[in-house]
Amino acid sequence: MKINRIYDRILHWAAHKHAPAYLCGLSFTESFFFPIPPDALLIPMALANKKKAWHFALITTIASVLGGLVGYTIGLYLYETIGLWLIELYGLNHHLEQLQTWTAQYGIWIIVMVGFLPIPYKVFTIASGASGMAVLPFAAGSLIGRAARFFVVSALCYWAGDSVNRIMKKASSPAILAISLILVVGFVFWTIH
Repeated sequence: MKINRIYDRILHWAAHKHAPAYLCGLSFTESFFFPIPPDALLIPMALANKKKAWHFALITTIASVLGGLVGYTIGLYLYETIGLWLIELYGLNHHLEQLQTWTAQYGIWIIVMVGFLPIPYKVFTIASGASGMAVLPFAAGSLIGRAARFFVVSALCYWAGDSVNRIMKKASSPAILAISLILVVGFVFWTIH
C-alpha cells in the first residue's frame, strides 16, 4: 500500500536528527508569516518518538512565542508596511478592525484563545502590536495558549500514538486518503475563515 509507505516515510523524517531544528524554525516563522502550522511536524515527531513528545511540545511552544513577539514587533513598529502586507497576504484585511477591537477589548484572553485554537495566530500577533497591547500580557497570553495547544497535541500523540500507528498501518489506502483529505480541507477552511 503506497499510503502506508508514505506514512512510514513521514515518521522516518520526523525521527531525523535535525527534525527538532526544523520544528523550531517552523514554529517560529508560523507565528508571524509562514502558513503551515507547527502541528504538521509536531504530530509525526511525537508519534515517531513518544518519549520526546513533551520535549517537542516545549520546543514548539518556546519558538512559537518568540515568533509571536516578532509578529507583535512588526505590528508595533512596521504595521503600515510589512504588517498590512502580511495581513493582506492572508486575506484578512477586511477583518483587521475587528481583530484590533478584540485585542484591545479582551487583551490577554483573546491571545490565550487564539494561541490555542487552529486559527491564524500570526494575524493576532501583528494586530496586538498594532493596537498597542502591552507586551507582557501579550507574551503571557501567547505562552499560556501555545503551551496548552502544543502540550495537548503531544499528550494525544503520547497516549494514543500506538493506536494511531496501528490504524494507519492497517487501514486501506483509500480510507487513509479520504480521512487525510477531509482533515486537510477542514483545517485549511477553518484557518482561512
